[in-house]
Parts: sequence; structure tokens; C-alpha cells
Amino acid sequence: MPLYVYSITAEDHPRRLDGVSGVGSEPTALRTVAAGSLYAVVSDIEEEVRPKRRDLTAHQEVQERLMADGPVLPLQFGYTAADDLAVQQALESNAESYLSALDRLDGCAEYHVRASQADQTPLLHQILGDLPEARDLNDRIRGGDQDPRLPLALGELIAREVEARQETLAAGLTEALAPFSREHIAHPPSADDFLNLSLLVPEGQQDSLRVAEANLTREIGGGVELRFSGPLPPYSFV
Repeated sequence: MPLYVYSITAEDHPRRLDGVSGVGSEPTALRTVAAGSLYAVVSDIEEEVRPKRRDLTAHQEVQERLMADGPVLPLQFGYTAADDLAVQQALESNAESYLSALDRLDGCAEYHVRASQADQTPLLHQILGDLPEARDLNDRIRGGDQDPRLPLALGELIAREVEARQETLAAGLTEALAPFSREHIAHPPSADDFLNLSLLVPEGQQDSLRVAEANLTREIGGGVELRFSGPLPPYSFV
């Protein structure tokens, strides 16, 4: 029977899963598949599991319950295997890397940091104040100059400057936050964000990270929205 695979743990993890439901329209009990000193937490499935709210929540609850008792390797939503044997073979063939990763993640959680320009007005005013060329173009447009090239030239100049300043700010935020983490990964920004950062943060640094979050939020201002989420299962570092 096909299996849905949630996480991988070491042999000494307690894997306390009473009261936690699995994925699927008719969830089956969570159980484990063992191979040597590694265990995979799985449940039997009879249908394709789609990313519905209920199943995404169930998947996350399993990770959080396991993470509360020790290091885990959380699999992304939707990972399945043909049967127990396929899971055992995967555990055996990758045992060394899985055990190394569990050791690396011990005592850590993932935090996400995103930044976006919630209000561009302060930044635009700053650019016009800093760049004579941009200020001159803006003054000519506001003064009634009908040259059709002016708005395009101003728009391109401002767009380049916004991108450059956001890249500089993203680098500065990363530099300020990275010391609180054991590892960090800068993901490609998406949507309106110009920073998409994952931090692997040891338990002893998590309170300090929150203090740094408050300080940075207060310091950057200028219409920038800084968003933190965590502690989370360390998906980005598996």
C-alpha cells in the first residue's frame, strides 16, 4: 500500500504521535518504518493527497509535534513512497547523510524573514532628494515639459535606483541577522518582497533574534515592512 512520508528521525527520538491525525480524507494512524538507526514517520494512503488546507495543517502538525521532542528531517508536503520496502531502502542508502543532517539540526528551528516596500512614497522622495538627475526630470515634467521621453527616463532611473537600494538593504539585513543563525539561505525574492531569508537558529539564539527583529523594524522605517515567522520545521535546511 502506498505511504505518505512526513519526517525522518533518529532511533532515540520518542516519536510521540498520540492524538495527531494524518493526511487524507480518511486518515489512517501514523506509524513508523525503521531501517537501522533511522525511522520514517508515515501513514497509509489510498488516494492522491492534494494540498488542501486540512492536509497541509495535518502535515505541519506532525512536524511540530515531532520537533518538540528532538531533531527531525521534515519532508515537504506531498512526499509518498510505494511501500514500506521503498522507505527502508531510502533510509539505508542515505543513512550517513540523514544522520549527519539530524546532528546539524539538533536544537535548531527555522525562521523566515521577508521584507517588502509597503509604501514607496518615502523611498521615492529620498531618491528625488539624493539624485539631481531624477530631481531635474521630475521638475521638468511638473513644470509642463511635454517631451514624451521624460516620464520614461524618470521611471527607468527611479526603477534602477529602487532596485539598487533594496538590494543594499537586503544585504544589510542579512548581515545583521546571520550571526544569530547556524546557517542561512537567501532565497530568490517573490511577489513584492525584496528579501526572502531562511535562518537556522539555535534555541539559545531565538530570543536574541526577536530582539534584533524589533530593533531592525524600528530602525529601517521608510515604508519597509519586515516580517518574521517561526519557529518552524527546518524544511529549507534538509
